[in-house]
Amino acid sequence: MSFAAHRARKRFGQHWLVDQGVLDRIVAAAEVTAGDRILEVGPGRGALTERLLDTAAESVAAVELDRDLVLGLQERFGPNPRFQLTAGDALAVVLPEATKVVANIPYNITGPLLERLVGRLDRPVAAPYQRLVLLVQQEVGQRIRCLPGTSSYSALSVRMQLLGHCQSVCPVPPRCFQPRPKVMSEVIAIDPFPVEQRLDPALARRVEQLLKRCFAARRKMLRNSLAGLLETDALEALALEVGITLQQRPQEVAPLQWVALAAGLNQPTPARP
Repeated sequence: MSFAAHRARKRFGQHWLVDQGVLDRIVAAAEVTAGDRILEVGPGRGALTERLLDTAAESVAAVELDRDLVLGLQERFGPNPRFQLTAGDALAVVLPEATKVVANIPYNITGPLLERLVGRLDRPVAAPYQRLVLLVQQEVGQRIRCLPGTSSYSALSVRMQLLGHCQSVCPVPPRCFQPRPKVMSEVIAIDPFPVEQRLDPALARRVEQLLKRCFAARRKMLRNSLAGLLETDALEALALEVGITLQQRPQEVAPLQWVALAAGLNQPTPARP
């Protein structure tokens, strides 16, 4: 095997998932059907790839940056006509068409990769995947799926929960990897909302502006963070309509309340008599 002498490279964030039970949980969470075309980012030595090829998937397309691993993957899976391999950076190459993403992604590119795979509020991906099952750092997984009022709730939480349904699949401790990372990990599943359920682009931009403005000072009450956007009386009336108070802080406001707040701020303020 070409990667028999390969050693995990820190600069690529390589930690091989070796726990068979977790690999099974990842594949089960993907709910692969006969028509699925799977995209795997960072297949490494192919432990997850092998399991994906054992499903009913129509194809498994992998993107790998490490050239040494590319050689080993070609040797191991190249004869399988359902396997495709792209050598290069998943943040830069043209990604193969797919219906689902299943991957143990490098933690050092989690943010930009999520943006590429799911998009942003004001610029979601043109054709959303049906499901993404991703192994991420647990801290990131918690921020993506946590509820308002918790310490991990952030602008990322709001963005991701407005782009899709997010849930935890299972925690993954360091002992499940070789070499062991220094942090806990977690498998999460994201089901992006279909195009017809997306926010209007203008409203999405307004929500994004609010999130940046308010979460930049997450300890401040909304009264201070939103000051100047409306007159005080109008701002208080809008907050009441949305179901919040201006004494709350941004981490206490639910995703749909941010949308309602942005929609209200987008309305012209009636002129005073």
